[in-house]
Amino acid sequence: MNTTPHIHIIGIGGTFMGGVAAIAQEAGFRVSGCDAKMYPPMSTQLEALGIEVVEGFEAAQLDGCAADVYVIGNVARRGLPVVEAILNRGLNYISGPQWLAENVLHHHWVLAVAGTHGKTTTASMLAWVLEDAGLAPGFLIGGVPQNFAVSARLPQAPAQDKASRSPFFVIEADEYDTAFFDKRSKFVHYRPRTCVLNNLEFDHADIFANLAAIQTQFHHLLRTVPGDGLIVNNGREAALAEVLAQGCWTPVAPFGIAEGWQVGAVDASGGFEVLLHGEPVGQVAWDLLGEHNRLNALAAIAAARHVGVSVQAACAALGRFKNVKRRMEIRGEVNGITVYDDFAHHPTAIATTVAGLRQKVGADTRILAVLEPRSNTMKLGAMKAALPESLAGADKVFCYAGGVDWDVQAALSPLGAKLHVAQQLDELVAAIVAQAQPGDQIVVMSNGGFGGIHQQLLTALKG
Repeated sequence: MNTTPHIHIIGIGGTFMGGVAAIAQEAGFRVSGCDAKMYPPMSTQLEALGIEVVEGFEAAQLDGCAADVYVIGNVARRGLPVVEAILNRGLNYISGPQWLAENVLHHHWVLAVAGTHGKTTTASMLAWVLEDAGLAPGFLIGGVPQNFAVSARLPQAPAQDKASRSPFFVIEADEYDTAFFDKRSKFVHYRPRTCVLNNLEFDHADIFANLAAIQTQFHHLLRTVPGDGLIVNNGREAALAEVLAQGCWTPVAPFGIAEGWQVGAVDASGGFEVLLHGEPVGQVAWDLLGEHNRLNALAAIAAARHVGVSVQAACAALGRFKNVKRRMEIRGEVNGITVYDDFAHHPTAIATTVAGLRQKVGADTRILAVLEPRSNTMKLGAMKAALPESLAGADKVFCYAGGVDWDVQAALSPLGAKLHVAQQLDELVAAIVAQAQPGDQIVVMSNGGFGGIHQQLLTALKG
């Protein structure tokens, strides 16, 4: 008789739930799950782990499953056959964040990275800095850091102490809701001792009415940080200042301003000087694009220092940081045309991506921006008014309108002749290829697989 505890994950293909699956299997659980569609990087990660995945949300998958608990992701809604069957049969169920908190996080010093933008990159930086310093942290990140090649793992045994696992766990702390039966933000479950607040803007229009509603959830997060912990806060963000003003019981280390951690001189390759209270304390030598990544680095340095990593060691580690898949990841080059894959899907992130690439390639190189408005917020059109300005730095803009209910052509009309909108993917690919010239930089932005457009472009460009 198999006595290994069995969890079955509803919505296993998401970056968070796929990470929970990996951690659960490493912790000795038997893991299976289901989802509607699977695409890299999570599909390949789960396949490599040998985790059984059922396609679809039909109730029949429960027959003979006999899991000890069903871990339900926030993709699952009332009305899905598998959800209704779990409820009708009185089966044991729990949310992903609560399962993780009860089975993993409560044993560890949690370093959580929250914010509208940069969570994945900053959490990846922080996990790598701790790893490079020999602290062997566990982590769960909404992407695949290339320094690790997996999105999640349990804390490991540090080289200097093979007898016990590391106490540290880095987690990307998402403000999206937990499950259909728990409408709190995921991060309220994590109870961090070190908490990074990267930035805060309105997002997730499908579950939040306005910015104030999101600020309330961030305030709830601050209520869980102990008095001897640390909040690493972006001092440039007025919305975060308002959250802190609602109540804060923990020391705050600001970054991005002269009163705390700050970026000093920046060299031609993107490396920069690190200042603390105006005094030089370190130098990061890297070629990552953009001011946003320099701020992400400051947050990681400050958080790592809280667990004992020196500024010098953190800076050196960041020089060996390989970034995250789908963050300005070069997918290929054909005839002098470079194709990038980027996760940007919020207007601010889109603008940051375009600006960072422009800084890298200069004013004379053409940037072709390719956008899929795929997130729930984008599909609702809540951000459409901000899109033209966010894309203004590109020389050509190609937007996929399939699956969007609002008038993409009208919303992006301020872009004028540089805009091309297509309802079909093959039409979009053909339009991009017709416009592309040697030396162009094509940056594809979506928070999904975008129908494999990257490879389609590379193949078509060869022709």
